Amino acid sequence: MKNAIEQLVRDALAALPADLRPSDPNPASPLVERTRDASHGDFATNVALQLAKAAKRKPRELAQAILEALPANELVAKVEIAGPGFINFHLAPTAFHRELARVLEEAQGYGRSRLGGERPVIVEFVSANPTGPLHVGHGRHAAFGATLANLLEAVGFKVHREYYINDAGRQMDILAASVWLRYLECFGEQFPFPSNGYRGDYLLPIANKLVERAGRSLVRPAAQVFGGLPEDAPAGDKDTYIDAVIARARQLIGADGFRLAFDLALDDILADIRGDLEEFGVRYDQWFSERSLAEDGAIDRALELLRRNGVVYEKDGAQWFRATDFGDEKDRVVVRENGQKTYFASDIAYHLQKRERGFEQLIDVLGADHHGYIARVRAGLLAMGQPGECLEVRLVQFVTLYRGGEKVQMSTRSGEFITLRELRREVGNDAARFFYVMRSNDQHLDFDMQLATSKSNENPVYYIQYAHARVCSVLRQMREKGLSYDPARGPAATHRLVEAHEQALLASMSRYPEVVEAAALARAPHALVHYLRELANDFHAYYNAHQFLVEDAELRDARLTLIQGLRQVVRNGLGLLGVSAPEAM
Repeated sequence: MKNAIEQLVRDALAALPADLRPSDPNPASPLVERTRDASHGDFATNVALQLAKAAKRKPRELAQAILEALPANELVAKVEIAGPGFINFHLAPTAFHRELARVLEEAQGYGRSRLGGERPVIVEFVSANPTGPLHVGHGRHAAFGATLANLLEAVGFKVHREYYINDAGRQMDILAASVWLRYLECFGEQFPFPSNGYRGDYLLPIANKLVERAGRSLVRPAAQVFGGLPEDAPAGDKDTYIDAVIARARQLIGADGFRLAFDLALDDILADIRGDLEEFGVRYDQWFSERSLAEDGAIDRALELLRRNGVVYEKDGAQWFRATDFGDEKDRVVVRENGQKTYFASDIAYHLQKRERGFEQLIDVLGADHHGYIARVRAGLLAMGQPGECLEVRLVQFVTLYRGGEKVQMSTRSGEFITLRELRREVGNDAARFFYVMRSNDQHLDFDMQLATSKSNENPVYYIQYAHARVCSVLRQMREKGLSYDPARGPAATHRLVEAHEQALLASMSRYPEVVEAAALARAPHALVHYLRELANDFHAYYNAHQFLVEDAELRDARLTLIQGLRQVVRNGLGLLGVSAPEAM
């Protein structure tokens, strides 16, 4: 409906007399918005205010000319000028009746559009280090990223969903060493576990697999493992200590032994992550290995491109990228003095590779602590000849989990945390998916598990799902009473929908395509959540005020048409959120 009004305004601008026509008479998007006050109509535009200066006319004078040039349209009942030059559109009831018919005709396709023009977009999200199970913080990334991808797809973008597997680097080496130490404990070796190692119980099954694969071949006495190492925290430095443990492990069991522990840990944890996300309704088009960047030469190619562009220099034996020339706060090391390439080198190579795969827009969903990451990766893209605006980073704030009013502490390294799987088992997939996107991604989220499991109107996901289930219940009651619904007569009888609750529900339902489009473009899944809650509220108010299965067959069919349209909109919206639409509750 909004698009139809915008087109009317464009047509009017193009039809203005030459002496009134602005220099740009056909703006790409005349600003048309829903009115907040029903007395001002259904839609309003400030286009006369925007173009008055260019047209060299007073805004109200230009507004009057636009009004007079508007093509006649049976869906518009009245157009008027308000205030300094706003143009208000009052829609005819027929407009809402036709939109209801469109809902039922398009069914699951209602609300989808071609706005994106099939532009290729890659959404990379979660990408948690495979060093342990996903925790509740990762769950928010998963729900936000998956819902954002759904929204973009719904408005016509060609979306590719990707998980970047951090299967190289120091954290994975710490994990491999931690598994090997747990393996040694299986053979009775005793020692204080490194404070910076991974200590969670989830490592025990992996250590047992290492026992099955290697037998006693990788067993070394604890005295040999820890002898002569620097002190661990608190007396010493925990990072220096764990690095020394890793080096000792490589020395004692060799590259093959260390790789065995590494691969067992990676495969086991990654399989757990995959399964967890699939159960959560989160699926990817590709799981991209960080190691592949080195193996296929992508990192070397990216670095060579930077060198050719003259933005790499040597200092203190290391190679530095002149990131400050491209807006970063400081230059970045790409190759250390020991010849090892940095994480940053991998990051820019990965993003260049995304562009080389044909993606116009690169959307990264990252944790709030990655704020500094944006400028440096964008600088790398610019230095390699890519447009900086192709990179878009959405930062997801932290989750605080509450159970029974008590805050739950989480620490991945210590192993004291609530996993995503545990949360899902306690509150269910639907509540988890919904609650994670209730707030904007840039706001902290307090996740109330008690509310998420309650069957009350205070629980928003229950409240919305209940609207869908209530419609299904009405249709079951209809059949039980021996009544029938005429799908031909119903849409033709919608002129009978004259009650205030019916008018409000028709207007709310017609907003759905606009909400989906706005939520996609603003990267704001929470906007869809708020809309669905308002829509459910309108429906429940209608349900409590009126009977649907009335004796008047025409009115009954009209009302059943309306609530079936409501059911379809709710189902479509919940589907984009990854939430089910139950038929009974």
